Amino acid sequence: MNITPDPAGPDQESVWSYPRPAIAEPCARHILIRYRGQTIADTKASVRVIETSHPPTYYLPPDCVNARLLASPHRSICEWKGQATYVDLVLADETLKQIGWHYPSPAPSFAILAGLIAFYAKPFDECLVDGEQVTPQAGGFYGGWITSHVVGPFKGVPGSRFW
Repeated sequence: MNITPDPAGPDQESVWSYPRPAIAEPCARHILIRYRGQTIADTKASVRVIETSHPPTYYLPPDCVNARLLASPHRSICEWKGQATYVDLVLADETLKQIGWHYPSPAPSFAILAGLIAFYAKPFDECLVDGEQVTPQAGGFYGGWITSHVVGPFKGVPGSRFW
């Protein structure tokens, strides 16, 4: 594997300087999610997970979510965080399936994630970090949020499976 990281400018982080294994850390950035004019989530008290080659994934406290969440039968395993349980988002006139996930019993090194929910950016009209619209991480499975504050290349693009 021969990856050439994109150069980071002022106020930018290279995802190639992020740790592996991943870590979770408190984050005070303003996270805002909107869908069809409705604010779905709004917080300045998230936790971000960073990992080599991935843009940050933001985990939000459930009390900042302004819609009903239902457990989905879908599950996945992260080698570091443990078993993820997916959620559906129930709005007045529609249900968005498997829109987010959480770790009900995360591994001890990720205990900070207990009770928090991460959302995929792609299905929403707006996912903002400090007012900036994010670009969803490619690949369908990954939940990272790309902003101008991070540079790649990012895992998830074709050919990145074994990064």
